[in-house]
Formats: sequence, C-alpha cells, structure tokens
Amino acid sequence: MKPQEAEAGSRLRLLSAGAAKGIVEALAPALRHETGVEIVAAFGAVGAIKEALDAGTRCDVIVLTQKMISALADDALVDTVALLGAVRTGIAVRDGDSLPDVNDAAALRATFTVANAIYLPDPERATAGVHFIKVLQTLGIHRDVAARLRPFPNGAAAMRALADEGRRGDIGCTQMTEIRYTRGVTAVGPLPAGLDLTTVYAAAATRHAEDAAVARRFVALLTGPRSEEIRVAGGFDV
Repeated sequence: MKPQEAEAGSRLRLLSAGAAKGIVEALAPALRHETGVEIVAAFGAVGAIKEALDAGTRCDVIVLTQKMISALADDALVDTVALLGAVRTGIAVRDGDSLPDVNDAAALRATFTVANAIYLPDPERATAGVHFIKVLQTLGIHRDVAARLRPFPNGAAAMRALADEGRRGDIGCTQMTEIRYTRGVTAVGPLPAGLDLTTVYAAAATRHAEDAAVARRFVALLTGPRSEEIRVAGGFDV
C-alpha cells in the first residue's frame, strides 16, 4: 500500500482509490512531459488507504471519496481540494459473455442466483464491496450466494481476476470506472434504482507534499477542463 520513497522534486507520491486508476495513468505522461516528474502511485480500497494514512504513510496527492477528503481538510491534512466527479457502481461480465438483465431488483436477484461466481472488491474496506454486500442482503440472497463470492483487495483486482480466471456465467460488481479500464470485461450497466450507489471522488494536495506546486498542478490536471473528456470516457459523471 505504501509507495516507494522518492527523491524530493523528482517524483510525485500518490495514494488513490482504485476508481481513479485509469484517469491517473492516462494523465501521468502529461505531468511527466510538463514537469519531468514521475508519479509513484499506490491504488487500493478507500478503507485501506485511510488505514495507510492513519499508520503514517506520506504522499503528495491523494484521491479519495469527497467525504473522506473533506474530513482530511477539516483536520488540516490536505489543501487544494477539487472534485473529480461521480462514479456509479455497476455490473460486469467477461468479454464475449451474454449480457444479463440487471434492470430491476427482480432481474438482479435472478442474475446473481444463477451466477457461477461473483467477483467483488473488499466487502469491508472498499466502497463498492461494502455496498454490494448490502445489495445482496436487501435482495435476500446473501446467504444463498455467499459460497460463490470471490472478494479481492480492490475492484481492479476483482475485474482482472474475472477477465483472467472467470468462466462463462461468472459476474462481477464494482465501480464503473474499474470495469471500463480493465481489458477483458464488459460493463453490463449500473445497479438499478433503489439498489444503486453513486460515489463522488475528490483529489487534494497534502500538507506534506515534497513539491507543493507540482502536487497542486497534478490536482488541477486531474480535475480541470483538460481532463474532462478523459474522465467521462473513463466512467465519471463530471
């Protein structure tokens, strides 16, 4: 979880929720071109990132849910806060598999009930994973499908496993951004109304940034008009 240490001014240390991985990786070359600074990034479940921060892990830029970023700002741990956008939680299958019906609660219940395996992010520390367990409980099938759940540390790892190891009839649930940037899986669609989850993400430069100007520059690049098209293509509602 902890990025490797870097020489001051040469690297930007980033801790980021997995939902923003695709955007960070898409924009890293622009920062390198403009400043010569390389990004050393660690991506994970928001709960795991919070634990890393509490344990003393330092970084220059952080990307988390707006709620968590606001709490860090209240504690004077970050500044230059800006919104990335909102991300919906959705359903995925392997490329080439038929798209199941997920348009309402009844259809979703039937789809999960017949799935061979269900891939999901950490059900205790990942935003989408915690919510997905609540969805299964609301649908009344958590106990029925528990043995078929395949949890992973984050949504990216869950989708990668679905693509690489999944079989026909397997399914996954995580943030739409993590589905879209994973090759080998196809987004079926967001969770239906009443079971849906939309999470707003924000980025901030930290008070401990080794180069505050570069940290603020990358926050502006992540959240500003230059990245809007990339964010929308990646699954953010901007």
